[in-house]
Amino acid sequence: MAHIPQQRDRRSRPFVLVVVGTDVHRFDRLVGWLERWHAARPEVRLVLQYGHSRTPALPEATPFLGHEELQQAMAESTLVVSHGGPATITEARRTGHLPIVVPRDPAHDEHVDNHQQLFSRRLGAAGMVRLCESEAELVAALDEGLADPSRFVLAADPGRPDPRAEAVARVGAVIDGLVASRVRRRTAGRRG
Repeated sequence: MAHIPQQRDRRSRPFVLVVVGTDVHRFDRLVGWLERWHAARPEVRLVLQYGHSRTPALPEATPFLGHEELQQAMAESTLVVSHGGPATITEARRTGHLPIVVPRDPAHDEHVDNHQQLFSRRLGAAGMVRLCESEAELVAALDEGLADPSRFVLAADPGRPDPRAEAVARVGAVIDGLVASRVRRRTAGRRG
């Protein structure tokens, strides 16, 4: 039987969980965006798992969360913000969130290549994430999500046998498409 995420209590203090993953690259750009956003909204509980980024000036910032802590925080949060990592995105969706995704950008030394951008853009185009590639887009998504959290909740469809399996299959199809596209470009480059 599929796990149905518990209904989040909208009367409680809004809770935003941000997960940047465990990659060794820093994601200071996102940390700065969140510090500025939260300074204007101190009533929001913001938990930031910042990995190897600089230590944020936020009261509930931690470098890493254990798997159980992460699962609990996702289950309790109003909104989930994620880097463009497939595992984190899948976990957020599995716990009933339409994740707000900020992909790492290699132009800012946040990753070795642009795979997070390509992956996140594909998911955004499919409506599987709310893609934010600028500070203004992130602020708009967070403010929209806090004003109407239901816009960032994935509805359970009792007619589907296992929503987790469907989510994994959809993410897998996106990855397969990206890999096939890259292989076609490499093959075409060798012929030319």
